[in-house]
Amino acid sequence: MEEPDFEPCLVTGPALGPEGELLTRARTNGVKIIAIQNLRRALNPLRDWLAYRRLCAIIRSERPDVVHTHSSKAGILGRRAARACNVPVIVHTIHGLPFHDYETGLRNRLYVCLEKRAAKKCDSIITVADAMTQKAVAAGIAPSEKFETIRSGLEVDLFGPPKPDERRHLRQELGFDDNDQVICKVARLFHLKGHEFLLAAMPRILKAVPQAKLLFVGDGILRQTLEENARRVGIADRLVFAGLVAPERIGAYIGASDLVAHCSLREGLARVLPQALLCEVPVVSYDIDGAREVVIDGVTGRLIEAKAIEPLADAISELLLAPDKAREMGRKGRAMCKEMFDHKLMVRKIAETYRKLLGAKKK
Repeated sequence: MEEPDFEPCLVTGPALGPEGELLTRARTNGVKIIAIQNLRRALNPLRDWLAYRRLCAIIRSERPDVVHTHSSKAGILGRRAARACNVPVIVHTIHGLPFHDYETGLRNRLYVCLEKRAAKKCDSIITVADAMTQKAVAAGIAPSEKFETIRSGLEVDLFGPPKPDERRHLRQELGFDDNDQVICKVARLFHLKGHEFLLAAMPRILKAVPQAKLLFVGDGILRQTLEENARRVGIADRLVFAGLVAPERIGAYIGASDLVAHCSLREGLARVLPQALLCEVPVVSYDIDGAREVVIDGVTGRLIEAKAIEPLADAISELLLAPDKAREMGRKGRAMCKEMFDHKLMVRKIAETYRKLLGAKKK
């Protein structure tokens, strides 16, 4: 283990999706895993109560020095259980806030109230982007001194400039010609991910770049809707769905593309942004949440106002028509992200936070 002072135990809900592969990997690396069947994303008072009781039982049995929670509901239940069981140090990571502009006012007020109460039960809150800290502080979740930004780490060696032969082979496999200009979007086919904005932008892009094509990497409930939208816009023959791709293959699909478009409307700090730049592929992104902390407008990519369609199309066309400029943006992005998002740096910083808090408790 990279941090021999700590022995991890992962407590999680049931693996109902592709995250099952991550659990298999964790087991292979010797991580103890405890699954709680009632710990689910959807709100359910009975399941949530049973999950809380189970969390308390696990904590009493394992007697951890540190409980580190992730996600909103698991974080709320986990922090409450840890405090009830007198765990010395409690840390929470915010990957994305549950309250946002696209949620109902009633739900937002509920989430803010719950997050405020949960924040009082932990010693430190880690965020993956400065923007998350700013939004949380503005909402009154906790004072700024309780927050610390630690970027969500990547295995940076899995992402690098594509090898020409591998790039050519994958493009052929996906049905792209050598002259095609491929715009890649990596995201679940789900609400607020913004695929519809990219589809709407394509007719304008095609006027400037006739050889432009789209590659959607990911799967989800909106696949049929997006296929229908593509047919209605008249670009169905320009769109390729890659489906769900194994995490270790994401870099290859990005590398087979000429540009990555990120059109989500909310995201703490989307992992695809550093992933793309590590592959030396430039990014055009909506200016949401932590995007501007990675996409430096005019340097590592282009930032566009959220929901804007014509500016999105123009920025994408600009980079596709200036390949030398685009490659230079990619190179600058890789140099910036290689150290910033190294998972070893993340682990080291989190371990330092644990040690600091444990040391303070002993005084």
